[in-house]
Amino acid sequence: MLRSPRAIPYLLLLPSIVVIAAVVLVPVLVSLWSSFTPYNLTRPATLFTFVGWRNYQRLFANADFWWAFGRTLVFVTVALNLELVFGLALALLVNRVTTGRKTIRTIMMFPMMFSPILVGFQFKYVFNDSVGILNNALFSLGLITRPIPWLVNGALANFSILAAEIWMSTSIFAILLLSGLLALPQDPIEAAKVDGCNPVQVFRHITLPFLMPFIYIAMTIRSLDVARAYDMVRIMTNGGPAGRTELLWTLIARVGYQNSQMGMANAMGYVSILTSIAFTFYFYRKLSLSRRYMGGAE
Repeated sequence: MLRSPRAIPYLLLLPSIVVIAAVVLVPVLVSLWSSFTPYNLTRPATLFTFVGWRNYQRLFANADFWWAFGRTLVFVTVALNLELVFGLALALLVNRVTTGRKTIRTIMMFPMMFSPILVGFQFKYVFNDSVGILNNALFSLGLITRPIPWLVNGALANFSILAAEIWMSTSIFAILLLSGLLALPQDPIEAAKVDGCNPVQVFRHITLPFLMPFIYIAMTIRSLDVARAYDMVRIMTNGGPAGRTELLWTLIARVGYQNSQMGMANAMGYVSILTSIAFTFYFYRKLSLSRRYMGGAE
């Protein structure tokens, strides 16, 4: 069988399959198993004690988990919608530029090239209440008389993290939507203008429907990234003050590595994975509907 020509593709793929199984499949199976055990990092033998759905039952009765879960959903929803609005506006502006478009597109990619950890440090300095650039600028303009505790107040801290996330990721929406604008056929637009449509009507009935597949692709990609937000939150606030900015993945890290309750942390992780799958399925369905509306393939 190994000498058969049909076996050659499988033999060539075998090293990759072994590496993927070792790096991805085995850890996934171990983490899934551990979510049904009271696995504690300080007591390795607990990995082999099966407790069924106990971790999940305790999880759903845990108020800290539900606060982090709800905060994550709100964070993902607000971040995605604001990034979409700003990215669409930026793409429309760049699309009207006639000279230097390639240079502008290159500059637009700079924020997404930074590491989230580096962005977290940058914005932690910007929003610092004593030496931060923002407070110093507001003092210089005479707009405030005392420092604003951007990273100490719960509501302001969430706003600060959201601002950092939007600054870093809006360019992803802008670049994807700009590619859609560049692929937009001009004949329907010219025909609409001849028929007397104003720019708002052209955008609403021609440009926006054509961009919807690109929007849902960007939404799918970004929803997976934002739902796993950890780096910037860890650097900027570490979940504080008093857990007011703790998202699901920072809670998972705290429970798993600081409290050593890895079985409970993995149960939280699989709830997060199922939530991400639900987001992906929703956006995929919307993508299929938008392509059907535009007469594309399913």
